[in-house]
Amino acid sequence: MEDKKMERMKELVAQLNAASKAYYAEDREIMSNFDYDRLYDELEQLEKETGVTLSNSPTINIGYEAVEELPKERHESPMLSLGKTKSREELQDWLQGKEALLSWKLDGLTVVLTYREGKLAKAVTRGNGEVGEVITNNARTFQNLPVSIAYQGELVLRGEAVITYSDFEKINAEIMEEEDKYKNPRNLCSGSVRQLNNEITAKRNVRFYAFALVKAEGVDFSNSRMRQFSFLREQGFDVVEHLLVKPKTIQEAIAAFEKKVESYDVPSDGLVLSYDDIAYGQSLGRTAKFPRDSIAFKWADELRETTLQEVEWSPSRTGLINPIAVFEPVELEGTTVSRASLHNISILRGLKLGIGDKITVYKANMIIPQIAENLTCSDNVEIPAACPVCGKETVVKSVNDTESLYCTNPACAAKKIKAFTLFVSRDAMNIDGLSEATLEKFISMGFIHEFADLFHLSAHKEQIVEMEGFGEKSYANLEASVEKARKTTLPRLIYSLGIANIGLANAKMLCRQFDYRLDALMDADAEALGETEGIGEVIAAAFVAYMAQPENREMLARLAEELEIEIPETDAGSLSLNGLSFVITGSLNHYGSRNELKEEIEKLGGKVTGSVTSKTECLINNDVTSSSSKNKKAKELQVPILSEEEFIQKYVGGNNDAD
Repeated sequence: MEDKKMERMKELVAQLNAASKAYYAEDREIMSNFDYDRLYDELEQLEKETGVTLSNSPTINIGYEAVEELPKERHESPMLSLGKTKSREELQDWLQGKEALLSWKLDGLTVVLTYREGKLAKAVTRGNGEVGEVITNNARTFQNLPVSIAYQGELVLRGEAVITYSDFEKINAEIMEEEDKYKNPRNLCSGSVRQLNNEITAKRNVRFYAFALVKAEGVDFSNSRMRQFSFLREQGFDVVEHLLVKPKTIQEAIAAFEKKVESYDVPSDGLVLSYDDIAYGQSLGRTAKFPRDSIAFKWADELRETTLQEVEWSPSRTGLINPIAVFEPVELEGTTVSRASLHNISILRGLKLGIGDKITVYKANMIIPQIAENLTCSDNVEIPAACPVCGKETVVKSVNDTESLYCTNPACAAKKIKAFTLFVSRDAMNIDGLSEATLEKFISMGFIHEFADLFHLSAHKEQIVEMEGFGEKSYANLEASVEKARKTTLPRLIYSLGIANIGLANAKMLCRQFDYRLDALMDADAEALGETEGIGEVIAAAFVAYMAQPENREMLARLAEELEIEIPETDAGSLSLNGLSFVITGSLNHYGSRNELKEEIEKLGGKVTGSVTSKTECLINNDVTSSSSKNKKAKELQVPILSEEEFIQKYVGGNNDAD
């Protein structure tokens, strides 16, 4: 019953916050005053009944606060690391016939929370295990953390602060320069949790998952960790996903977690096994380094030995040149791999790589190919002195003690090739027949200098027809594709320009905000752009900076002359799905593809996301009884699951002409 109340509270918080944002920040109304007051009263009542108030509840106002430094504090008892194993059999033997809790080992920043009289009193990072940093103000902004709870005694618990992969990708998408992007969610989380200004922490969507109860005065847990986890859930905490296992069920449980690794949105680097019997676990004591009541299980990396064939140097639009190891193909985790990013020169040099070296490779967290070890270490890979694309001088720059290679030529063709490749891609101008290799040839031969030139390839017909891989038929197909591309939409055009962090979804929202007027978009300032949903300060600044360049405006004007830009007929009444989010999964019957349905939803003002959250309006799935992870998540969050037909009837109505 309490779990249902908590889920309903989370749902109400999301609905009310969305309504407030729409009303106060976007000057639009998605909920009547009557409905808002009704839901607000319901939330207040549930908070009274449960004694829990979530950190982002509209019933409280949490002000942001900046501090000059984070104070240090010694932990009452040392926070030890866990002993580790990669053997599933060893994990089973460790149980000694007893029951235990198997849970994710989350990959973020460990935090200790203290509550007194039902209020969050203190939050301290793990630090070095002996001394941590006080981050109480920051913790109050964690997305899912209750700032008040029903229990009034002193409560001390430990958990992991994390940033999900999806939020990590969103944050990185707003960073213009490739070299400035965060490397992984863990590093981003660590920096976010330890900010001096907790407003920054709040914007990073940090979440907290409890994994251990340290102290709860006067509560009888019947000597069970499982009971402790249930108690924490009742207080409003999200608890790390866990299963109660026995020796005969543990292998099956490990396999169940393993199946989820690739799709699990919360970063993890293994599993943790802890005895359910608290007294027994404590009786075992600890070593100098590890407690004996828990053990960590690290996924055994599937290692394969292979031979390094070459190091490829791949220039980016920013000038950064990334080294990529190319090796003899090997089978890893069910797929064939032959390439692994080396990321930068520091890693390349650290591995002492040489052509022909024997290396071992694996998939980090069972997903990303990596070089584990160099067995021969010939260390003969040369750092190119010239850019592999333009031939101009390269330079090695050191940023935060990491060395990377850059092309010094601002007019490097690699930047042009990448820009043209994006321009002709399916979601942009959708010009078939122009591979990256073909574009490189056209650029080198002087056929194209800017985007508008692609619509005048007929001037070079004789030369193109004679090119290797071309002929009259190939040229005719290319010309037909170019002519078809002349008729396009403004979102496609804006996306095709390659403005930093402007994906197709952002382009659609911007165009809708400015009534599909190119001139209005070009002249918009950062403030006006920032009023668009999903457009933050960084994206707005990048867009303004692009349009401020005279050469870009002139180029765009010439390009626009070549195009017939369709202007959709819209009015406020047609945006029936404004502010609503949907998730699509499974096969479709009425619409030709998921993209087609996605475009229909976006045309009506809605948006489509990849994962089900409390903010999802509904999950569209023709197999409503499926046991898929998305269906399960929707049921957990009480998000409606609608068939395609039900969705059309409820949300589209007379607007649908897909069938």
